[in-house]
Amino acid sequence: MPPYSPFAPLWSLDPTVTYLNHGSFGACPLAVQTVQQQFRSQLERQPVRFMSYELEPLLDQARHALANFVGADVGNLVFVPNATTGVNTVLRSLTFQPGDELLTIDHAYNACRNALDFVAARSGLQVVVAPVPFPIADSEQVLEAVLDRVSAKTRLAMLDHVTSQSGLILPIQQLVQELNQRGVDTLVDGAHAPGMVPLELERLGAAYYTGNCHKWLCAPKGAAFLYVRPDRQAPIRPLTISHGANSPRTDRSRFHLEFDWTGTNDPTAYLSVPAALEFMQDLLPGGWTEVIERNHQLVLQGRKLIGEALDVPLPCPDSMISSLATIPLPAPVNPSLQTDLFDKFRIEVPIFPWTDPPRSQSVSSGESLLRLSAQLYNTPEQYTALSHALTYLI
Repeated sequence: MPPYSPFAPLWSLDPTVTYLNHGSFGACPLAVQTVQQQFRSQLERQPVRFMSYELEPLLDQARHALANFVGADVGNLVFVPNATTGVNTVLRSLTFQPGDELLTIDHAYNACRNALDFVAARSGLQVVVAPVPFPIADSEQVLEAVLDRVSAKTRLAMLDHVTSQSGLILPIQQLVQELNQRGVDTLVDGAHAPGMVPLELERLGAAYYTGNCHKWLCAPKGAAFLYVRPDRQAPIRPLTISHGANSPRTDRSRFHLEFDWTGTNDPTAYLSVPAALEFMQDLLPGGWTEVIERNHQLVLQGRKLIGEALDVPLPCPDSMISSLATIPLPAPVNPSLQTDLFDKFRIEVPIFPWTDPPRSQSVSSGESLLRLSAQLYNTPEQYTALSHALTYLI
């Protein structure tokens, strides 16, 4: 086994596995798991008191901590279980006219693209797809690809902040500004962004932004947020309509009243977000800034090692990735390569065709991608071990 990171014991990950797939579902540190269990115990000791009296102020505290971290006004932020729910919430709240166009890119996350297609089919809309090259030379190619597809019929653009399959950081600030100038609202799928790149949502100016807390923030599964700009909040309703829809209360916004209670569920993942933010902040002297930079430098080392071992060129500049990096593999690739890596070497890393399902022409048909993640529990030696395993299997 490769040497452990000194941070590895802070997580409950299987020590016999070289875990290089933080990007898929994240991993919650033991200390944060403990905080969540404390909230669960508090809930179960007196469920009525907790749900009826204690939950609302606890949600407010958690929301304030998260709003400060992502640069949002607390009034514009609500919790949702995951970013896919956030995307669906916006798409299924808005109304369109037959013939309107919804713009996206061919790197869009499959679940969110499915939501876009569903809404388009239901309302007679056209989904317009901007092909973003991969490999890619610079961010200008993203801007050109997206803006070239804007038309007088474009009503909404659904764009990733960090793409899931290709791991690219899109120039989201420039894209949002350009689209705003053209009268097009942007729904940003920021599933990977919180804890991977700095966020200032009020400054960004997007109409809608959703992001996960369970990935790079290392909160428990089931914690994410939806940001809605104040001038766009009125039509946005939760997927589950509940008591807040006709609440007579005037001490809270309708936005919070509806989203903060959508029925009985386990809210402890939301409540544990401040603990995750504080835990990760305290791990390095430079706080979150150093965590983000350390993970960025680590994944750069990893993809360089893999690229050299397999003699494949790196598909994008360093500036377009953070702590997630994707490398096209030399063809042909055995379909069992991912399971072989785990079964033979105990290495957990995702390998998938571009794209799955195929919706892009950016990479040649049949090409497979390997995606690396970097979190504090990873080490350069783990990527070296992966490079040796790949040269043996390919």
